[in-house]
Amino acid sequence: GVIFAIAHVRGGGEMGRTWYESAKYSNKARTFTDFIDCANALINLKWTSSKQLSIEGRSAGGLLVGAVVNMAPRLFKAAVAGVPFVDVMNTMSDPSIPLTTGEWEEWGNPNMEQGYNDMLKYSPYDNIGAQDYPAMFVSSGLYDPRVAYWEPAKWVSKLRHFKTDN
Repeated sequence: GVIFAIAHVRGGGEMGRTWYESAKYSNKARTFTDFIDCANALINLKWTSSKQLSIEGRSAGGLLVGAVVNMAPRLFKAAVAGVPFVDVMNTMSDPSIPLTTGEWEEWGNPNMEQGYNDMLKYSPYDNIGAQDYPAMFVSSGLYDPRVAYWEPAKWVSKLRHFKTDN
C-alpha cells in the first residue's frame, strides 16, 4: 500500500495568520524543521521508514525539498523537485527579476545584512555539502515565469559534484 501525507508546515496559511506569520523572515527555517519533524513523526509512528519515504515540492515547495535534503538527507529515500526555487541568494538579491521585490515581504531582503544571514542558512544551493543525498528527480521549465531554468540546472550540477553516494 501507499500512504500519502500532506505536511501543513508553518509558513502556510492553512492554520491561520499566526501560523503563517511565525515562519517569515528570521523564522523562515521553521518551515523546513517543521517538515523534518513531520517526516520523523511518520517514521516514529511506523507508518513508513526512511528507506520508503519520498518527498515532492514545486517552485517554493522545491525550495523546501532542497533545504530538507541538505539538512536531513538520510531521512528520505527519494525527492522530486519540480522547477525548484533553490538559488535563493542570487535570485532574491536581484531586484530586476520579476516578483523578487514583492517576495521580500515574505522572505526578507538579502541586500540587508539580517536578511542575507537568514537566507544563507537555508538556501539549498549554498548549503550543498559532501554527504549522501536521496535519489532525486529535478525538473525545470524553459519558460517558467518564476524560476529560471538555470537555477535547478546549476543546483543539480553542484549536487553531482559534492554528493558522496552513487
